[in-house]
Amino acid sequence: MIGEAASPSQRYVRLRRLEGTPMARQDDGPVPARTMAAVPDPAPIDATWGRLEDQLQWYDIKAGQNQRRYKWLKVLEIAVAAALPVVAAVHSPVWVTGGLAAVVVVLEGIQHIFQFQENWITYRSTAEALKNERYLYLAKAGPYAGEERDRVLAERVEALLSQEHTRWASATQREMNLPREEP
Repeated sequence: MIGEAASPSQRYVRLRRLEGTPMARQDDGPVPARTMAAVPDPAPIDATWGRLEDQLQWYDIKAGQNQRRYKWLKVLEIAVAAALPVVAAVHSPVWVTGGLAAVVVVLEGIQHIFQFQENWITYRSTAEALKNERYLYLAKAGPYAGEERDRVLAERVEALLSQEHTRWASATQREMNLPREEP
C-alpha cells in the first residue's frame, strides 16, 4: 500500500510516527529522515473496521462524482444562458434562441431530478464524519478511550450510516409527494 497511490486519509491510516520519537516542528530546521512504521489493521475478526473503510470509500467517491456532475451542469447552464442574449442580439433564427433557452431549462431539470448538489453535500458530510470516527478510534481518543472501543465504533458508524439513510429516504419521499400543478 505504501508504494501505491493512496489518498491522504489512507496514507494517514497506514503510516504513523514511531513510538517515542518527538514530532518535528517547522522551526526546528532540517530533521533527518526517519523510517515510518505501518499501523497494523485492527484484528482480522473486526468486521466493523472493514465496514467503516468500505463505507468511507463509497461516500468519498460518490461525493466527488456528485460534485463534478453538479459543477459541470452549472457551468454548462451558465454558458448557454450567457449565450442567449448574444444570439438574440445578432438576430439569429427564433429556433436557435428557443433551442438554447430549452437547453437551460433541461439542464436545470436534470439538476432538480438527480439532486447532484444535495447528494454531494450529504455524502461529503457523511464521509467526513466517518473519517472523524476513524481518527478518534486510531488515536484511542474521545469515546474510543475505553476498553469497549470496538463496540462503540460499530454503534457510532451504524448510527451515522442510519442517519444518512434516513435523510435520503426523507428527501426521496418529499420529492415523490410534491403537489402537482393542475393545468
